[in-house]
Amino acid sequence: MSENREFQLGTIGALSLSVVSSVSIVICNKALISTLGFTFATTLTSWHLLVTFCSLHVALWMKLFEHKPFDARAVMGFGILNGISIGLLNLSLGFNSVGFYQMTKLAIIPCTVLLETLFFRKKFSRNIQLSLAILLLGVGIATVTDLQLNILGSILSLLAVVTTCIAQIMTNTIQKKFKVSSTQLLYQSCPYQALTLFIIGPFLDGLLTNKNVFAFKYTPQVLFFIVLSCLISVSVNFSTFLVIGKTSPVTYQVLGHLKTCLVLAFGYVLLHDPFSWRNILGILIAVVGMVIYSYYCTVESQQQKASEVSPQLPQVKESESDPLISVDNGSGMLSDGVDEKLEMKSVPAMENGGGKGDSYVAQAAQQQ
Repeated sequence: MSENREFQLGTIGALSLSVVSSVSIVICNKALISTLGFTFATTLTSWHLLVTFCSLHVALWMKLFEHKPFDARAVMGFGILNGISIGLLNLSLGFNSVGFYQMTKLAIIPCTVLLETLFFRKKFSRNIQLSLAILLLGVGIATVTDLQLNILGSILSLLAVVTTCIAQIMTNTIQKKFKVSSTQLLYQSCPYQALTLFIIGPFLDGLLTNKNVFAFKYTPQVLFFIVLSCLISVSVNFSTFLVIGKTSPVTYQVLGHLKTCLVLAFGYVLLHDPFSWRNILGILIAVVGMVIYSYYCTVESQQQKASEVSPQLPQVKESESDPLISVDNGSGMLSDGVDEKLEMKSVPAMENGGGKGDSYVAQAAQQQ
C-alpha cells in the first residue's frame, strides 16, 4: 500500500506543479504580450521547447535521469504532430473570435472521450460523463462570449481539436507502451517539436500579426520577460507530460479548464481585468463539475483496485502477510483523464504545457 500512497502523492504533486507553473507563465506572457507588444506566440513556443530541451540535456549530463532510446519513428511523428497541433490552435484563434476559440477548446474533452472509446475501448461511466458536462457548461458560461463562424476558421478549429486529442492520447500511450518516463519522452520529442514550430512559427506569426518577429525591437525589458517565460516553460512542459503519464488525457484537459478559471480569477485580483457575475457563476459551476469528476474518478479507481486485489485474498489468509495486498500502480488512475495551448489571440487576445507544447502564450492575451 505504500507504493500506492507514493503514486497518489506523486500524482497530486504533478497536478499542483502543472497548475502553479501554467498560471505563472500565463501572467508572465500577459505582461509580455499585452504590455510590451510581443505577439509572436508560435515563435515564442519554439523557444520554450528549445530551452526545455537544453535544460533536460543538462539534467541528463548531471545523470538526473537515464536516456532510454526507443522507436525513432514514433518519437518523430509524435513530436511533429505536437508542433502542428500548437500551430493549428494558434491559427484557430487567429481566424476565429475568442468565443469560438473557447468552444474549440471545450470540444477537446468530448473528442478525447470519443476517440478513447472507439479505438481503446475505454469506458466512461455516466457519472463521469455528467461531471464533464457540468464542467464544460461552467467553463462555457465563464469564457464564451461570442460565436462568430467562418468556414476557414471552422476547418482550422476542427483540425486543431483532432490533432490535439491524438497528440495527448499518444503522450499517455507511448509512455505506457515503451515504459518510458515523462522526462525521457519529453527529452526525445522536444527537438522535433521545437524544429517544427521554429520553421512555421515566423510565417504563422506574420500571417496573424502582420509583423516580423526578427524586426521587433528587443528592449532589455522584453528580453527579461522572454527569458523568464522560457524558464517557466520548462516546468510547464515537464508537468504536462507528467500529468498525462500519471493520469490520462481527459484529466489533463479537466486540469486545463481549472487553470483557465484560475487565470480569470488572478487576472481580476492582480491585474484588475473586467469580471462579471457571469464569470463568477461559470467558474463556480466549473469547480462543482471538477469536484464531482475527481470524486467519481477516485471512487471508481478504488473499486477497480479492490476488484484486482480480491483474487489475492485467499493467499493473504494463508500467509497472513499484509505486503501481499499490494496494488500495481503502473496503470492506475487517480483522476481518470489540455495548451492547454496558449490561448493567445495574436492580435486582439490570445494557454503544456506547453508542454505538450502547451505553450501558454495565447491565454495571456485572451483577457485584453
